[in-house]
Amino acid sequence: MNKIIFNYLLKNFLKTFIIILLVFYSFGVILNLFEEIEFFKNINVSFFLPLMLTSIFIPSMILKILPFIIFISSLWFMLKIRNNKDLLTLKVFGYSNLKIFFILAFTSFILGWLILIFINPITSSMSKYYEKTKSGYSKDIDHLITFNKNGLWIKENLKAGPRIISADKPEGQSLVNVTIFHLDKNFNLLEKIVSKKVQIINNEWKLNDVEIFKEINGVVESQKLDTLKIDSIYNYEKITTLFKNFDTMSFLELLLNYKNLKDNGYDKHFLNQSLHTMLSMPFFLLLMTGLASILTMNTLKYSDNFKFIIIGLITSVLIFYFKDFSLALGQTGRIPLPLAIWAPVIALTFFTSIGILQINEK
Repeated sequence: MNKIIFNYLLKNFLKTFIIILLVFYSFGVILNLFEEIEFFKNINVSFFLPLMLTSIFIPSMILKILPFIIFISSLWFMLKIRNNKDLLTLKVFGYSNLKIFFILAFTSFILGWLILIFINPITSSMSKYYEKTKSGYSKDIDHLITFNKNGLWIKENLKAGPRIISADKPEGQSLVNVTIFHLDKNFNLLEKIVSKKVQIINNEWKLNDVEIFKEINGVVESQKLDTLKIDSIYNYEKITTLFKNFDTMSFLELLLNYKNLKDNGYDKHFLNQSLHTMLSMPFFLLLMTGLASILTMNTLKYSDNFKFIIIGLITSVLIFYFKDFSLALGQTGRIPLPLAIWAPVIALTFFTSIGILQINEK
């Protein structure tokens, strides 16, 4: 009998979660679809492309609000079994409030780890495909920037022709070991500029220890300069943004490649933020489920459904505001970043512990 009741709880809880998840996904698709249609309005593409891009973009957004979704799912499930008097029936068969709480909370905890390990890599790959596909239709296609194992690569289209820039990772406000290739419109090399260090001030690049190579009458000639200034659409902030974006990297990629990413110039601050945010998610799911259970178990008045839904929504909004506020403190250096990310988890653990004591007495 205990196994049947356990399976009933597990099955119906996950069923409720999937339904709420699909509702949020559907709303996300509808809202984002208008944005994608607006992006492609002057481009000759079929309706399928914006719809497809929307469909693969929303899952990564869903993961970011997953604690909120699990909270709504848990609240809805608990209200349902309470209104159906299933909660009283469960108690008759020896399922106390505390036991129900732990079953649901740890189901969410395990679900969080399963999503991180198995679903997150899929959504990350979808995000990569989304960005790659959309960038192909971007108005800025003439200006591209990327970073790979061979270093930093920048393409700019000038009036005379393309300019290709390669460099090692950024150091401070500078790029090191920079090579610039100026091409004509037929992609023939006009000149090659080599600089040991480039200082970037706004959109002005100051090249130091410069050597310029040009081919004149079939002979390659070189000229050395102490400094040389060039203009670029890429300032230092635009370049370093590339090293702060981890949306297309999964939890496992970040974890396994942490040292390599840091050594390759990726921003340690944002790297830690992404890693700790992902690590905290299963704990958030556990606590949000526990909080929803506590809210509904503290009374058996069936007329209070609307009140609990409103309280639940206000509570979840306050939690997310506190989460964002705490993260802002960490990003500005007022408190350590790991503490800023885990502070909401610690606060929720405290309040949930008090709630556990209350429901255990009922």
